Amino acid sequence: MPKISTRGTVMPASPIRKLVPLSDSAKARGLKVYHLNIGQPDIATPKVGLNAIRYLDRKILEYSPSDGFCSYRKKLTAYYSKFKMNINADDIIITTGGSEAVLFAFMACLDPGDEIIVPEPAYANYMAFAISAGALIRGVASTIENGFALPPIEKFEALINEKTKGILICNPNNPTGYLYSRTEMNKIRDLVKKYDLYLFSDEVYREFIYTSSPYISALHLVGIEENVVLIDSVSKRYSECGIRVGMLITKNKELRKTVMKFCQARLSPPLFGQIIAEATLEVPEEYMRDVYDEYLERRNFTVDTLNRIPGVYSPIPMGAFYTIARLPVDDTDKFCAWCLSDFEYEGQTIFIAPGSGFYADPTAGKNAVRIAYVLKKEELQNAMLVLEKALEEYNKIMNG
Repeated sequence: MPKISTRGTVMPASPIRKLVPLSDSAKARGLKVYHLNIGQPDIATPKVGLNAIRYLDRKILEYSPSDGFCSYRKKLTAYYSKFKMNINADDIIITTGGSEAVLFAFMACLDPGDEIIVPEPAYANYMAFAISAGALIRGVASTIENGFALPPIEKFEALINEKTKGILICNPNNPTGYLYSRTEMNKIRDLVKKYDLYLFSDEVYREFIYTSSPYISALHLVGIEENVVLIDSVSKRYSECGIRVGMLITKNKELRKTVMKFCQARLSPPLFGQIIAEATLEVPEEYMRDVYDEYLERRNFTVDTLNRIPGVYSPIPMGAFYTIARLPVDDTDKFCAWCLSDFEYEGQTIFIAPGSGFYADPTAGKNAVRIAYVLKKEELQNAMLVLEKALEEYNKIMNG
């Protein structure tokens, strides 16, 4: 039998999805499974987007341009201007989700063996995209004790060598919900400028910031305009994960030309997805306010309830719709699997993502989980009760 590639062998399984077979088995046994493992909102997609497909009058479902529809890119500039981001249509390349934007950015900017420095815990798929590009993630650990604030910049600088090509941040952060301050962003800017690095900035959660602190985009940073590669997506803010529409944005013309080679090789981003996404730019402000208020309420409830469970601690996320919670168990990989395979409470169980998958070092994060508060408050209330009961039973078993 032919040998599997080294790249395929070292590619990590998704911590968010790897327990799906256990979840499916639990459902087959008749259990109600609360999905806190994945950032899939249960909030309705805006009707204006759905209607764009429902009433579509089109004779041919054609390829779109490799960089996406010009009409959509032009309308996006007005959206970004609301956040004081000076972007023109030529700066934007439409991608098949934010995932493809990250992958194409890595493929265009990094050679095999190059390194990227990333604050951890970090979105798990960054590791997979780096492996796909032949690059290496170098993690700098933040701590739960200070709410996962940016680690000291000296720790970043200590990792920089001749193979270092960039720094990757997510702001607001997935999985921690942390929002980088202006001071922290300026420290990153200075480091990027000093060593002439790329700054890859994933900013898909900018609509969900629960503090008076301002949103500082990487594109707000003066003096590194040519170094910044911004990643965006419509998946979360409009509850349109399935249409797979993202954006890669950069002022660097040479980089855009290079990214376009990969875009042309895959032909075009999704046709239906772009039609929906373009129409959704007309969503009423009331929709966005209601969604924001809903997530704020879910955040407050989830974090407050978690911190009332004996031995559990969660800092207060300032953005996105995730939190990292520390649990009173030694190995959350085993605990999360056990919840799906061996545990139930009144016909229910929970699906949460083990923390180890959000670190380059799989031995880190063993006492933590990521929880996505993307369910209605009533379901979150049930899920938190199930979690508390699961911890009680698991620790009884583990302690003999």
